[in-house]
Amino acid sequence: MGRIAFAFAFLAGCAGNGTTSPSIDAPPTEDAANTADAPPTTTFSFFISSTGGPLGGDFRKTAADTDGLAGADDFCRAKAIAAVPASASKTWHAYLSTATVNARDRIGTGPWFNKNGVMIATDVANLHDAAANNVNKTTAIDENGATVNGAGDNPNTHDIVTGSLANGMAAPTHCNNWTSSAATGVTANVGHHDRMGGGTAPTSWNAAHASGGCSAQAFINTGGRGSIFCFAAN
Repeated sequence: MGRIAFAFAFLAGCAGNGTTSPSIDAPPTEDAANTADAPPTTTFSFFISSTGGPLGGDFRKTAADTDGLAGADDFCRAKAIAAVPASASKTWHAYLSTATVNARDRIGTGPWFNKNGVMIATDVANLHDAAANNVNKTTAIDENGATVNGAGDNPNTHDIVTGSLANGMAAPTHCNNWTSSAATGVTANVGHHDRMGGGTAPTSWNAAHASGGCSAQAFINTGGRGSIFCFAAN
């Protein structure tokens, strides 16, 4: 049998047997690979912002704002949606306190999960129980799923801005209600997401010490980058 005739016979036999050409060695399609690698989207409800605000501790949307909470919430929302578009359906709030607002009262009831689907805390009480919550360098990741540098890393960016006490209530220092980017004279309480380092309470995730100022550079100088904690409140 000639080569052409043999080829037609082979193809006809495959068709008759209901089979197709071998594919066991073929790589998965792009769609299949993307599905397999897709991070959780329905539970994503907590992250550390991958950057600080452009004006340091001033998160106001307009100069007329009496505090920067709305602007900080928009900052969290933009970060969340850029990383996980499906999270646009959620209400994102910054974990920030002012003189009249407590961070713990802004973030919903929980539970909260990072981008990898790992639970951070079951509820508000659990989140503020230092021995029980699951906030640490491994789990407190940014919106893209990246680990945030901690003590011993270069650069160290473990100072996460909160303006809060360990119990989630307002601290005396909060960058003038998140309206100030002054380099000196105005400060904000910060926490250590890696639960280590210096300060009056180095193992506190939300109230380790005060910053050196409220400018973007001041946050960097004390071991941070102006990042904030963001939570889905619904």
